[in-house]
Amino acid sequence: MAATAVPSRLDAWFARFINDPRDVPFVRLSLMATLVMVPFAVMLFVPHVFRWWLAPVYWFCNFRFLDRFILMLHNTSHRPLYTPRYRWLNSWIPWVLGPLFGETPGSYFAHHIGMHHPENNLAEDLSSTMAYRRDSAAHFLQYFGRFMWRGLVDLAVYLGRKNRAKMRQRLLLGEISFVLVVTALLFVEWRATLVVFVGPVLLVRFLMMAGNWGQHAFVCAEQPESPYRNSITVIRCKYNERCFNDGYHIGHHVKATRHWTEMPGDFDANVAEYARNGAIVFSGIDFFGVWLLLMLKRYASLARHYVALDGSTPSEAEIVALLTSRTRPIAALSEGDARGVAARAA
Repeated sequence: MAATAVPSRLDAWFARFINDPRDVPFVRLSLMATLVMVPFAVMLFVPHVFRWWLAPVYWFCNFRFLDRFILMLHNTSHRPLYTPRYRWLNSWIPWVLGPLFGETPGSYFAHHIGMHHPENNLAEDLSSTMAYRRDSAAHFLQYFGRFMWRGLVDLAVYLGRKNRAKMRQRLLLGEISFVLVVTALLFVEWRATLVVFVGPVLLVRFLMMAGNWGQHAFVCAEQPESPYRNSITVIRCKYNERCFNDGYHIGHHVKATRHWTEMPGDFDANVAEYARNGAIVFSGIDFFGVWLLLMLKRYASLARHYVALDGSTPSEAEIVALLTSRTRPIAALSEGDARGVAARAA
């Protein structure tokens, strides 16, 4: 009894500072990440402390938090964590912890909230998958390379075109601050800088693009604007247990502000709507598993995870035919980009 009473009282105390008591896990997670990763990162910059064998230890600790941190950042971007009285604390996750987990300050919010959701994987979405062959490793590398080398500039231009000046200013402030700090730290301890800041940025940007590719790999050419037909949902997987039900991606695009605890119930209540819209749902696999199987063109393996929501029993060949039909390129980027990618896919 005593063992459960202490966390309960502590959680009740945490709940006083936040907008929704269901988000207490985010307070606990951000606190643990702060207590573990911040001192570890600082220690690596202390003169004469850094040793290369500490790098894999640091990355192991970082990776233990990484998936949950990214999805905490995702949820708190959609729904501010702290109440107006403590709103200054809302900067802690993206501006202090974010750079330790490969998220440059302000970039995730600007990209995801300011651009991705409004554009919904369509023509003006800078992370749209539509123009690419989604079962092609070569096309994924094009997609990732475009994001790495042009992503910031394209996003800043997009936000300017959409008259989101404040968001663009915060994006540029965050990116410029990050570059200046990292450059300065290279002169302090270049090895620690590579381990603490540069490595995570490269890894996380790759993972985010792989995840988005998996989330938006199966797009219906006839109705690409429908979240039921341009996104997927994954169920019954450890990923949902660890990462705040992020697998319910269709439901998230249907209503971006729906609370993460409500996702499974919403899906169960609307299975008929999902089936009516031809939604693609997989069981026992996460988005990265979907991405990997697509890169390997393992459609038979994907078919074994496919969920027939209408109660039918399609054959493996029928499922594979459906999935392959949804991975063909569709003109979605700028006209020049779309023509180039489509020509290479032909």
